[in-house]
Amino acid sequence: MAATVLAVRRLLRGSGSWGRSRLRSGPPTYRPFSSGSAYPNIPLSSPLPGVPKPVFATVDGQEKFETKVTTLDNGLRVASQNKFGQFCTVGILINSGSRYEAKYLSGIAHFLEKLAFSSTARFGSKDEILLALEKHGGICDCQTSRDTTMYAVSADAKGLDTVVGLLADVVLQPRLTDEEVERTRLAVQFELEDLNMRPDPEPLLTEMIHEAAYRGNTVGLHRFCPPENITKIDRQVLHAYLRNYYTPDRMVLAGVGVEHEHLVQSARKHLLGTRPAWGDQKAVDIDRSVAQYTGGIVKLERDMSSASLGPTPIPELTHVMVGLESCSFLEEDFIPFAVLNMMMGGGGSFSAGGPGKGMFTRLYLNVLNRHHWMYNATSYHHSYEDTGLLCIHASADPRQVREMVEIITKEFILMGGAVDVVELERAKTQLMSMLMMNLESRPVIFEDVGRQVLATRCRKLPHELCALISNVTAEDIKRVASKMLRRKPAVAALGDLSDLPTYEHIQAALSSRDGRLPRAYRLFR
Repeated sequence: MAATVLAVRRLLRGSGSWGRSRLRSGPPTYRPFSSGSAYPNIPLSSPLPGVPKPVFATVDGQEKFETKVTTLDNGLRVASQNKFGQFCTVGILINSGSRYEAKYLSGIAHFLEKLAFSSTARFGSKDEILLALEKHGGICDCQTSRDTTMYAVSADAKGLDTVVGLLADVVLQPRLTDEEVERTRLAVQFELEDLNMRPDPEPLLTEMIHEAAYRGNTVGLHRFCPPENITKIDRQVLHAYLRNYYTPDRMVLAGVGVEHEHLVQSARKHLLGTRPAWGDQKAVDIDRSVAQYTGGIVKLERDMSSASLGPTPIPELTHVMVGLESCSFLEEDFIPFAVLNMMMGGGGSFSAGGPGKGMFTRLYLNVLNRHHWMYNATSYHHSYEDTGLLCIHASADPRQVREMVEIITKEFILMGGAVDVVELERAKTQLMSMLMMNLESRPVIFEDVGRQVLATRCRKLPHELCALISNVTAEDIKRVASKMLRRKPAVAALGDLSDLPTYEHIQAALSSRDGRLPRAYRLFR
């Protein structure tokens, strides 16, 4: 109360210059501002004299940051995409992976992934490589797929030459010591054990569906090293593979956030004329096989009742994945298949709603919303340079496996039926939205640039892909779906399979008009 009274007294009395200025009588005074005195009569719509003319960004309908590609004398391609920012992502993508291991021990690509960024001719250990990258705020990673191996580094763009030199050393001159190979054996063994114990069966089912669809060839070969090959793979085996597949004509040096001329200059300095650790003999045993779709079934009986991440057990589920051959990413039908996959959508039964969650896709509306006992229904599309695979993964209680499989076969049949205009437009909009959102990330742009240039020697820009997506019609969806349904199915099943329909029954359902399974007659129930 005393403080309030004191404040009121000060206001009434006026304190200092502030109080006196407020109580002063006479005409008000105006403070002259510098801008007003310097240019008193120039309206805001006119430029100020003596000020440089501003340069504004213009939009002419074409993207200025087009991907530039240069091919060096040894066949290596250098591709770059300019992007604003202090950091860049640079890496080497190689046309190498598990699909090329038909004449070798299966699991070499898996080993090379774990051996990446180990000791080289210039760096004595992985720690030295990480310290060199740390000077430029860099991180490194290596990933292998069925058809591509990717070594990547993200770092400050000022260290571009250092990064390219390091990548060249890691890819072409690894030491592959006995100690490193032995540590890799342990890492591979641990990953295989983790794969089999993981509650999420999707990686294992993906492996199984490829094995069923392309039995014994190309993308159907094991992506993970089989346990029996872990002790057989050594430095000699790795060098025999590297000699044939780690060649410049099978490589792309890709960079995002760098100047193309600087990247080409660094590539010529570090990747032109460099002798690999395995010698410079010409590649003589390259596998150029084209993927042969076979169809079939791969089953793995397993007790899934104990699969749990914590003390509370999750329900025992049986997982089934049904797939059909689609097309390669080089064909025109790839875009309609991508839209079809987005239209099917799906996910887990406990997915939260919200924008972009796909709650209006077919597998949500027709499957998960109508059949509460199904725990999962998700569509996947795997595409390669010579083939593709569209599949649906579903999970349910083992006692309802037969009904679950019939629901999935019915959804495949409905793909070739009528397509609603609203669901088609929603799928196209969602696909374009996901495409543009993903391409906001620099590492994603890097991978997109590298993979496209590796496969086609050029790159389709995002606005070109969006135009292709916009042009997809309902007739295109029906056409590609009808073509797909004429193929034999590929089936992968994991868990308690006592009620799983036979492969012949699944094939008959996909050949029927309504997708129903043939009746199964049992003498005893």
